[in-house]
Amino acid sequence: MRLLLQWTIVIPLLAWVLLYSGLADDSAFFKALAGILLMLSIMSAVHHSEIIAHRVGEPFGTIILAVAVTIIEVSIIISLMIPGGQQAESLARDTVFSATMLILNGIVGICLFIGGLRFREQNFSKHSATIGLVSIVSILVFTMILPSYTTSIEGPYYSKPQLVFVSLACLIIYGSFLFAQTRRHREYFLTDDTGVSRRSVVVSNKVLSLSLVFLLVSLGIVVLLAKELSPTIETFVVNNDLPKSLVGVIIAAVILLPEGIAAIFAAASNKVQTSLNLALGSALASIGLTIPSVAVVSGMLGMNLILGLDIKSIILLGLSIIILILSLTSGRSNFIYGIILLINLLAFIFLMIYP
Repeated sequence: MRLLLQWTIVIPLLAWVLLYSGLADDSAFFKALAGILLMLSIMSAVHHSEIIAHRVGEPFGTIILAVAVTIIEVSIIISLMIPGGQQAESLARDTVFSATMLILNGIVGICLFIGGLRFREQNFSKHSATIGLVSIVSILVFTMILPSYTTSIEGPYYSKPQLVFVSLACLIIYGSFLFAQTRRHREYFLTDDTGVSRRSVVVSNKVLSLSLVFLLVSLGIVVLLAKELSPTIETFVVNNDLPKSLVGVIIAAVILLPEGIAAIFAAASNKVQTSLNLALGSALASIGLTIPSVAVVSGMLGMNLILGLDIKSIILLGLSIIILILSLTSGRSNFIYGIILLINLLAFIFLMIYP
C-alpha cells in the first residue's frame, strides 16, 4: 500500500499557484478549475489526516479526521465573517445548522441505507451512540434553540455573558465526549477488527512528517480558495432567486464531502461503527469548536452573532434528533432508518427553497 499518493502532494501546490497567479479573479474557466482544486485539496487534507491516524490508532483516527474537517469549517466561516460585516452575522449559524442537518440526516442516512441494503442488519455499540446523541442534543439546544427564547437581548442573540457561558459549555461537552471516546469508555467506540488494518501498514517518521506538512498546506489553501470563491457562490444563489441561507448549505456540503465519503465507504464495508464515530464526532466537533471560535471573532470585531433558529428550523431539527435517537438506541440498523433520515434532509432543503 502506498501511503503518500503523488496527487495529494501535487494538487495543493497547484492550488496555491493558481491562487497567487490571479487567474481565478475574472476567468470563469479558472474559477471552475479553482473549485475542482478546492475539493481535491479537501480530499488531500483528509488523506494526510488518515495517514497520521494510522500512527495513533482508533478511535483517534476518526477524531483527527473530524477535527481536521472542523478546522476547515471554522477557518472558512471566520475568513468570510471578517469582510462580511453585518451581512455575515448569521453565516456561522447557517453553516453549522446546515452541517448538522447534512451529517445527522445525510451522512448517517446514506450509511444506514447502504449498510442495510448490503448486509440487512448492522450492529454497533448503542453505548457509543447514546453518548454521542446525549452530547449532541445538549449542545444543539444551547447553541441554536435557547438564543431565540432568552430575554436579555431581543432577537436570536445571546448577550456577551450568555455567549461566554455557552461557548464554555460547548467546549466542556465536546471535551467530555473526547475523554469518553479516547480514555474512559474507549471500548464503546472500537470495532471488532480494530487494529488489524492498522498493523498491516507501517507509517515511517518521514511519511508522518510529510503528511503533517501537507495537511497544513492543504488546509491553508482550502481556506483561501473558499474565501476566493464564496462571492461567486453567493452571486449564483442570489441571481437564481434562491435564499441566501443556501450558501451555508453549499459551504457545509463541500466541507463534509470527504468525511461523508469515508463514512459511506466504512458502512459499505460493514463497519457502521466507524461510520457513526465519524458522523456523530463530526457533528459534535462542528458545533462544539465552531461556536466558541466564531464567538471570539465576533467579540473582537464588535459583531452581533445570530445563533437562534426560527420555529420551522427548530421543528426540522427536533424531528431529525427524535428519528436519530429512535434509530440508534437499539444498537442495530436497517435501511428503513436511512430512508426516513434522507427524507428529513430532502424536506430541509425543499422547505429552504420553497418556504
